[in-house]
Amino acid sequence: MITDLAILFDRELGTLAREIAAYPDDASLWAEVPGQPTAGGNLALHLVGNLRHFIGAGLGRTGFQRDRPAEFATQDLSRAAVLEAILLATEEVAATLAALPPSSLPEPFPLELGGASPTVQALLLHLSNHLAFHLGQLDYHRRAATGDSMSVGPLSLQHLAQPGR
Repeated sequence: MITDLAILFDRELGTLAREIAAYPDDASLWAEVPGQPTAGGNLALHLVGNLRHFIGAGLGRTGFQRDRPAEFATQDLSRAAVLEAILLATEEVAATLAALPPSSLPEPFPLELGGASPTVQALLLHLSNHLAFHLGQLDYHRRAATGDSMSVGPLSLQHLAQPGR
């Protein structure tokens, strides 16, 4: 289960990086799109903060301190800076999941979650779904903000058999 989750997180974080790289310039990353409440850059920062907080700090004890309001307030980072943040999150998620013992999956998740007490496995599945949900929003934002209907190749089945592609 952990190996499969690691493959999925790697694939989706790779998609996140390709989405950000597909924006033609820094300004379009932060463009307002009618009907879309969150800019692409903010979605990316939110995903990075979420994964670094719950997986990196929660399970990997990285010491990362999340600033959730800044994930949505920031509007001026370059695509290169956002890509660096994605790379750091990708490395933290991979390292944490590689070190996670299978026996921890049925245990309660170690961070306070506002009264909820899911297992580690349930929260990892939730985080995977959360990542995929926001990737769809990000893809829509990029296409609407730029007028470019190009796909970045999400959901590769080949990646499931050959991680890192």
